Amino acid sequence: MANNITDQDVRKEVAEVKHPAINCSLLDLGIVKNIEVKNGIIKITIAFPFPNIPIADYLINSVKEAVEEFEAEVEIETVIMTKEELQKFLALEKENWRD
Repeated sequence: MANNITDQDVRKEVAEVKHPAINCSLLDLGIVKNIEVKNGIIKITIAFPFPNIPIADYLINSVKEAVEEFEAEVEIETVIMTKEELQKFLALEKENWRD
């Protein structure tokens, strides 16, 4: 199945992954920054709002679990959000924080 996957297939599954404390998907928050499928390998870039966030592993594993049905190799790259991405994230966080 790994050879027939498209970026859109992966995006659809990852769009279901919600942040544990914010009522938004990781895609909406800009945490999942890029998805690319090349040669049967799923490459996902995850952008964290700050270095060393305590739930980094949780977020990475949540994304990996969402795409494991594709039975493809998954490569995760982590980066830190730009100032613009961080501003958007913080605004969404403020609007959608789960009490």
